[in-house]
Amino acid sequence: MLKYVFWNNKGGTGKTSLIFQSLCSYAKKYPEKRILAIDVCPQANFSELLLGGLVHDGSSNLLKIQGMVPRATIGGYFQLRLPSPYSTPNFDANDFLTHPIKSNAQIPRNIMLLCGDPLLELQSNAMSTLANNQIPGTDTWLSVIEWLLDFLEQIADQFDVAFIDTNPSFSIYTQIALTAADRIVLPVMADDSSRRAIQNAFSLIYGLKLPSEIYSEYAFTRKLEKAGRDLPKVHLVLKNRITQYMGPASAYSAVLQAIENEISDLLDKHPKIFTLKNVKDGIVEIRDFQTTGVVAFAKGAPFYNLRSGRLNIHGHRVRVNEEYRVNCVETIDEIVSRL
Repeated sequence: MLKYVFWNNKGGTGKTSLIFQSLCSYAKKYPEKRILAIDVCPQANFSELLLGGLVHDGSSNLLKIQGMVPRATIGGYFQLRLPSPYSTPNFDANDFLTHPIKSNAQIPRNIMLLCGDPLLELQSNAMSTLANNQIPGTDTWLSVIEWLLDFLEQIADQFDVAFIDTNPSFSIYTQIALTAADRIVLPVMADDSSRRAIQNAFSLIYGLKLPSEIYSEYAFTRKLEKAGRDLPKVHLVLKNRITQYMGPASAYSAVLQAIENEISDLLDKHPKIFTLKNVKDGIVEIRDFQTTGVVAFAKGAPFYNLRSGRLNIHGHRVRVNEEYRVNCVETIDEIVSRL
């Protein structure tokens, strides 16, 4: 199972919209592939989109799943692990999976979902404490950090590809998601904070440009390497929010070029942390989805399924421009072609 994680150490980069649209388009393009969507975010917006969005009761559908016994979410699985943190208990991973098409007919049939859960925030402190316990002969940190890997190992023969959505934080549940992944898709915005976020992301995951050697011993990368585990590799950088009308505007262009230069420099100095040979192979430029994106988000709809023209969204009349909708479809298809 090839596992992609969408992550950036900065919110507002369009990560959830991009993973939702990429997942659906990938599933449509490859109907023979069995695909698992994993929501490792306490906001669970990825799950709500797959279960219907705002218009089609995605939130209510998610609440019903969270009320099941067992709780059919990633929080429900982690709850099962808390009493047995260092050894894998008996469980059936399929008990925690949901078939989104049963709630949202717009979602391809070959997608299954491990729902997100606000319990992750409550569980985070307990998980961190368990990971830092000192038990002779037991790598407690590694045991906890591989909880999602334990889950995926049980169903590895059932799926070909996984798409993992994450929280912008670098909390322990985000580290669990990154540990389970093979490849990272990194969305960035056309602002200077995204450039700094790129630097932060590479420091947090790969221990690069740390402000002091003091931090090295505790770094995520050092702990995984000591345990003989592989780190996920950067596969794509999605340069988001480029003006719809005139290509990259000058102010945006300068920042986006600085981000590309940063990635190029890292690729030259640390090629082993990338799947790329050339920085251009790993960059996808994305125009602002504008109203099309807002409507698709509200309806829990892939762009390729969205109708253009005037639509009613919860009593508000909005217009989806067909040219823009087609542009959105083409942009997502470009991302999928690089996966």
